[in-house]
Amino acid sequence: MTDEPTNSRFAGDARRATALPLGGVGAGHVALHGDGSLRQWQLHGRPNHTAFAPGALFAVRACCIEPPADVRRVLQTAPPPAAADPAPCVDDDHVPDGLTDPLAVWPPMASSALSVAYPFARVAFDDPELPLAVELEAHTPFVPLDDADSGLPLVVFSARLRNSGTEQLHGWLLATLPNLIGWDGLTEFRDGRCSVLGGNVNRIVRDGERTAVVMDNPSLAEDDPRFGEMALSSTAPCVPLPRFADVADALRIAQTLKLLAPSQRGDFSPEAVRAAVRDHQPPPGPVGASPAGTTWGGGLALPFALAPGEETTIEVVHAWWLPNRLADFDQFGPERGLNRHRLWLGNAYAERHRGVLQVLGHHARERDELLAASRAWAQSTATATLPQPVRELLDVQASLIRSPTLMVTGDGRCYGFEGGLGASTTNWNGDWGGSCPLTCTHVYNYEQALSRLFPRLARTMREVELDHVLGDDGSLPHRVVLPLWLPQLHGVAIGGPAAPALDGMLGAVLKTYREARQGGGEAWLADRWDALVRLMDHVDRTWNSAGDGVLRGEQPCTYDIALHGPNLLIGGLWLAALRSMEEIALRLGVAGAAGYRVRFEQARGGYEKLFNGEYYAQPVTGEPHDFGDGCLSDQLLGQWWAHQLELGHLLDPERVRSALRAIVAHNLREGFGARVADEQPPGHRVFADGEDSGLVVCSWPRGGRPDVPLRYCDEVWSGVEYAVAAHCIDEGLEDEGLALVEAVRRRHDGTRRNPYNEIECGDHYARAMSGWSVLEALTGFRYDALARRIALRGRAGRFPFVAGTAWGTIAVGDAGDVELTVSRGELELDVVAVTDGTGSERTHAVGRRIGAGRSLALGEPGGAPTDGRA
Repeated sequence: MTDEPTNSRFAGDARRATALPLGGVGAGHVALHGDGSLRQWQLHGRPNHTAFAPGALFAVRACCIEPPADVRRVLQTAPPPAAADPAPCVDDDHVPDGLTDPLAVWPPMASSALSVAYPFARVAFDDPELPLAVELEAHTPFVPLDDADSGLPLVVFSARLRNSGTEQLHGWLLATLPNLIGWDGLTEFRDGRCSVLGGNVNRIVRDGERTAVVMDNPSLAEDDPRFGEMALSSTAPCVPLPRFADVADALRIAQTLKLLAPSQRGDFSPEAVRAAVRDHQPPPGPVGASPAGTTWGGGLALPFALAPGEETTIEVVHAWWLPNRLADFDQFGPERGLNRHRLWLGNAYAERHRGVLQVLGHHARERDELLAASRAWAQSTATATLPQPVRELLDVQASLIRSPTLMVTGDGRCYGFEGGLGASTTNWNGDWGGSCPLTCTHVYNYEQALSRLFPRLARTMREVELDHVLGDDGSLPHRVVLPLWLPQLHGVAIGGPAAPALDGMLGAVLKTYREARQGGGEAWLADRWDALVRLMDHVDRTWNSAGDGVLRGEQPCTYDIALHGPNLLIGGLWLAALRSMEEIALRLGVAGAAGYRVRFEQARGGYEKLFNGEYYAQPVTGEPHDFGDGCLSDQLLGQWWAHQLELGHLLDPERVRSALRAIVAHNLREGFGARVADEQPPGHRVFADGEDSGLVVCSWPRGGRPDVPLRYCDEVWSGVEYAVAAHCIDEGLEDEGLALVEAVRRRHDGTRRNPYNEIECGDHYARAMSGWSVLEALTGFRYDALARRIALRGRAGRFPFVAGTAWGTIAVGDAGDVELTVSRGELELDVVAVTDGTGSERTHAVGRRIGAGRSLALGEPGGAPTDGRA
């Protein structure tokens, strides 16, 4: 029915593990599964992939007077059969107890297919016995750069119904939702009961055309972490079902609903249907608060009447308001002797909207604009002339931001777990809660998507690191402790690794410069200059022991161990940080630029000595976990960063390209069934197996694998794969780069792994947000707010862009002409630099502000740019 372009489609067995998180940035989530069911209920923001709330569904009843018919279906299929070889370390294919119970009351749909163009997920159902074509679309408003309206705690469902038969039809769409206020997101429902529930109250609230079943629990204190409200709402005519004990009761009630007067008179006009609904009196159902161990469900029954070929769309909003996020998760470091269940953090959305009715009211007022902006973003990716795996990757990047991995606390600051505890973490932790808190610097070294799509949130991470966590000596622990008034992790064993991660410290410099380039501005950057100098002095003083610019000694890093001898993982980040400091000093007009350049040149000479003729290795030290002559996939991480910050080549370009070719040649495995003879079986987690393809963290193509090799060397990390892929493309190795992206996406095709859940130490792992760099590598797009400059590659095509204060699309013609269209925001632009296939750069002077709905056309260099309305 819908002809909206999409980026991905999942049908058949590809639905098995496909579940797209819905919900705002840091606002709690529920996932729409490929079979149409709602799973992974994490409204409180506490990761728990197997959490399930029974009784939330959509169903349809279609009736025909003559010939008589009454066909009822739950908008959900039977779950796809289990895989013969389930993927290890994941559980997105988990079928919760109770999921199929409603299907014993009303039958399921025969088949479904899920299509995605983020933020929209659309399930198209088919059933030969139902005379309706049915699609259920779900989305949470997504507006790049607007973290407030992209952080709403709600899901908008739109059911599209078309009469595919030859007779007049009428009927009901049923939407149901359990009252979960009082639930902890962990305790399971058994036979319709849940021990932590009870005292739940539902009520009907009408406001103009809107009807809502509002759900709360007056038995809870306002500071209880489970306190809050939920609602099921629609502006369409409906019969509210305020209370029922079991969804089977709601389905039974729906069988009694009627459009009596329209049926008697043959008048199914909208006015007649609305009048019939207004006069309808459903059974009263139970009254009062729910008994201990139980809750009420609530529902809306929404009528429709369709002539043959006619269609309608019915919109229902599910919203929640849970204000009391606590720092009740495990935090690293020593015991603090505090009651962590009293450490309030709050949620930013709950400070903006003081109740679920305010959430609904805000969405109602802004609905049309939020929908238009969300559609514009979805269309910008789905119509881009990018390879399909890359278009899908853009959806994945946005969905990762809006997963339980990130939180936005009541003060508007953004923090992140490494991921959500789950099937990949039970070997050392549980499967409920956040993994490895908080905002781990060495993992977030790879994150690029958040900084582009929501730069204000990324800036709050840097502000916390440099304004609150950085020590007086310039050291930066790699984890944040909340609340911020608690002592940070100075002088204590942290964990993962034990001492402050050196790669994370260097990354803090790069990320701060990036945030300024993405719109933070010169004044924001100047406020952090002294902190950056202090950090760099600490690094130089602690690890540049020989004074030759090469860092030595114990170098704690992202593999949860310390490297020892000179190595380019740390060295490349050091080189990029030195160059960044030089550039920052020049931009701020402060002293120090020349000194950083001298140190950079000195260090570069030392690190070039690590090149072994093929790639950059490490001197053999005999220390545990050093990789020696191994080929490390991350060896060029600093150069990947340098390209994004437009710092140029840190090392010899030919050697860099040689090393990239070696990484792909030696570390990209096509199938994991038979392992290389001199390698040991994986010592840790398995993220690629069987016939999968993937890039291992490290290999030893020349032999000499140490007895105690680099930790995690045999694992496959998608965040590293994306970074290497983007770097390959930046260096002109596009085939190699796209092969890596395709390998990741094939592993996550929905049959065994969720396309929208890339795991490592937890679900929705933050390192995977490196994937945004693939878009910018393919298009050559770079944005520098400090210089009011955009750079891009002059290759014909169309792609989305996000630039600090504005976003939209860029189209490049066959002749190299450029049209930049701003969809939302305003873009102040002085220069656009276009690089052609020979590497020659054409510079266009712009010198103007481009507002929303306006476009800028650039032809030959030196020619005047023209602008117009898009």
